[in-house]
Amino acid sequence: MNPKVDFYFNKAKKWQKEMEQLRKIVLDCDLTEELKWGVPCYTFEKGNIVLIHVFKEYCALLFFKGALLKDAKAILIQQTENVQAARQIRFTNVQEIGRMQKTLKAYIYEAIKVEEAGLKVELKKTKEFTIPEEFQNKLDKNRGLKTAFYALTPGRQRGYMLYFSAAKQSKTRESRVEKYVQKILNGKGLDD
Repeated sequence: MNPKVDFYFNKAKKWQKEMEQLRKIVLDCDLTEELKWGVPCYTFEKGNIVLIHVFKEYCALLFFKGALLKDAKAILIQQTENVQAARQIRFTNVQEIGRMQKTLKAYIYEAIKVEEAGLKVELKKTKEFTIPEEFQNKLDKNRGLKTAFYALTPGRQRGYMLYFSAAKQSKTRESRVEKYVQKILNGKGLDD
């Protein structure tokens, strides 16, 4: 146990027993406990294997390269269609975790083997993402915007495309595009 991570578990108001149980299981697999992104993260030879995180409806183990696991029990969940590598196993009570202890350890050991083998998830290329129609129209009408957008790093391009696409209504997509035109022209990403 890493004392720097203790505060995370101590401050939790919900899912505390579940997280304690998950922590015990993960540490029993000889992983190193660290605090990354404000949550408990477990590594093997500096490679991220799994983290524990909580949501309103559930707590979860998130496997960084979960897409490469066999998932023999069909329990891994892809959070959203845009998540390419990570997969979760979700829990809503401590008994559920207790019943799955053996399976969880098997998944963790498999994830360690994936890391040891140096396997990588084949990520979708930026050009494979769909540009929302509202943004494409703006790019077609504004050469400077188009040049600035394609000068951004692929990650920044994806960030904008996913953000613009996430809006359900065309009006909202247009509004989002309009709001970020200047930021794109300034060479900035969504969160810069």
